[in-house]
Amino acid sequence: MKQMLGVASIAAVVGVSLVLAASAGLATEMKAKKDPHARGRYIAMIGGCNDCHTPGFAMSGGKVPEKQWLTGDALGWRGPWGTTYPVNLRLYMQHLDENAWVAKAKKLTARPPMPFWSLNEMSDSDLRALYRFIKGLGPAGQEAPAYLPPGQEPKGPYVQFPAPPQK
Repeated sequence: MKQMLGVASIAAVVGVSLVLAASAGLATEMKAKKDPHARGRYIAMIGGCNDCHTPGFAMSGGKVPEKQWLTGDALGWRGPWGTTYPVNLRLYMQHLDENAWVAKAKKLTARPPMPFWSLNEMSDSDLRALYRFIKGLGPAGQEAPAYLPPGQEPKGPYVQFPAPPQK
C-alpha cells in the first residue's frame, strides 16, 4: 500500500507540474495576444529570426540582450548561390511602412538560408506584430555586407553549405 501511495504521489506531482507549465505557457501566449510588442517578440523568437539576424544569438543559446537583436550579421552563408548575409532588420524596417512590409513579406523570395516561405505563410496580424516589434526596437547597427555571387571569396567568416546532391 505504501508503494502505491508513493507512485500516486509522484503522478500527482507530475500532473500538477504539467498543469502549471501549461498555465505559464498559456499566460505568455495570452499576454502576447494582448500586447503587440510581446506578440512580435514572441513571433521573432519562435520564427527563429534571431538565429541568423542577431550576432551570436544561436551560439549563446539565445542569451543576447534584446537591445542587440535583429541588427544583421557579418557571418556569411555560402553555397552554390553565392554568399548571403542576414539583413539588419532594424534598419530595413525603417524604410518600409507596415502595409508595405505585409505585402512584401507575402511575396518575398530570398536566397538560402532564409526561410522566406515561412514569412509567406504568416497571417497579416502576425506580420504586423513582427513589424511593430522590430520597428519599436529602433534603428541600430550597421548594414550587413552585400551579397557575393558564386565564385567570389568572402573576406570574413562564413558557413559553407555543400553543393546539392547530383541526380
